[in-house]
Amino acid sequence: MAVRAIRGATRVDVDAPEQVLQATRELLRQLLDANGLAVDDVISILFTATRDLSSQAPALAARQLGLAGVALLCAQEMEVPGSMPRVVRLMAHVETERTRAELCHVYLRGTEVLRAMPETATGTGAVDTGAVDSGATDSGATDSAATDTGATDSAATDTGARGGGPG
Repeated sequence: MAVRAIRGATRVDVDAPEQVLQATRELLRQLLDANGLAVDDVISILFTATRDLSSQAPALAARQLGLAGVALLCAQEMEVPGSMPRVVRLMAHVETERTRAELCHVYLRGTEVLRAMPETATGTGAVDTGAVDSGATDSGATDSAATDTGATDSAATDTGARGGGPG
């Protein structure tokens, strides 16, 4: 069994506690389902939120879904001019038999443009399931074509496309 990192993002219309929680629960459920993961497979989750989201910590949504024994951390997303507003991002560390190429990174509610090239962005919920990432801007990892705010994203399996802006 390997330890892998899986990423995702979602967006809310307004900074309201229930909107942040609902969107984050939806993101977590889809990420777990898309990757065939149980709660016990999750080691830790790092959440970031853009500066315009301060009404609720996204980690509470994970606790509401039963991730009580999982290490959770919330941080403020780096502010970049022109970046997408009201975004919650996550990077989950999990134990899985899946290879990096088999992982599904989940981007919802308009955030899929952060991981796909403009000509391939669908505008709907996206579950990335393909090639190794070669370059978008995201918060938390550095891909070869993307600048994230942290560690190398060795689990990226989106379409290998550039992001439509900071992700």
